[in-house]
Amino acid sequence: MPHERRFFSKILLFGEYSIIKDSMALATPYALFDGHLKFKSSPSRSSDNGNSQGNEFRAYAQHIENLIEQKLLPVDIDINAFKFDIAQGLFFSSTIPQGFGLGSSGALVAAIYDRYVDKKDRERLRADILKLKEIFALLESHFHGASSGIDPLISYLNTSILLRSKDEISAVKFPDYTEGVGGIFLLNTGRSRRTEPLVNLFLEKCNSNLEFSNLCVNRLAPITNSCINSFLEKDTATLYQAFRDISDFQLSHFTPMIPKLFRDIWERGLKSECYSLKLCGAGGGGFLLGITKNFSDTFSMLSKIEVRSLFKF
Repeated sequence: MPHERRFFSKILLFGEYSIIKDSMALATPYALFDGHLKFKSSPSRSSDNGNSQGNEFRAYAQHIENLIEQKLLPVDIDINAFKFDIAQGLFFSSTIPQGFGLGSSGALVAAIYDRYVDKKDRERLRADILKLKEIFALLESHFHGASSGIDPLISYLNTSILLRSKDEISAVKFPDYTEGVGGIFLLNTGRSRRTEPLVNLFLEKCNSNLEFSNLCVNRLAPITNSCINSFLEKDTATLYQAFRDISDFQLSHFTPMIPKLFRDIWERGLKSECYSLKLCGAGGGGFLLGITKNFSDTFSMLSKIEVRSLFKF
């Protein structure tokens, strides 16, 4: 096999939960973590990871075969080549942590699509973002029961994506955010989580609590849109305030999604006005996203936690 392309993880910067209430969303590749397809060096002495992935790959190949039989995929996938390679020890070598909201399954789907979908189909559809999203949603549904297709889309195109609505999606370039004493950072909770139960909890609360649902529509969605617009326009003054507003909102209304050990840290940032935190994806663990006007002071306050700057301004 020739050298395989690496597929990056992704970060949902803005739009967690509010996208369900028709806000915009903004997501971007994150090159710190990646994955690529490769073969075990010695099939007869395979690692436990390789063996478990072999079983997972066989189940996934069956999922793809079912999609093909139902004629749901508008692309030609060489399923026989995929199954043959699985038998030869194919696995996905990845540094993307699972259960952290960084798109580990999305990167895997993108890698398989890139290798086993006919080249002509890939070239024909590369610019059709909505169609690609539909295909990736079908391919990734094996891992989550349902998928938006966004994670593999970002990993495959290796570009930031702006979702204005379910039917309006486009690639987007970010302003230059490489210099400054403050900016946006990632905080690692060190805890994995599952997305589906948290999203179901949100949906149940929306259905049973009209006041909460209205707050998400009339308060959270506009704040989220303000964050995205100010970020893309490099209006950092508005971004700081809108980010803090999301932080306040989530602390008040999304408590179950905030890991218990980090609620005091969340409140401390707001009270000190040193930093603000928000969920990065579904919450419950994984990463949190933060903003600060001074990295040095904030990182000193969070010295016992793994934090990493993402954008500087």
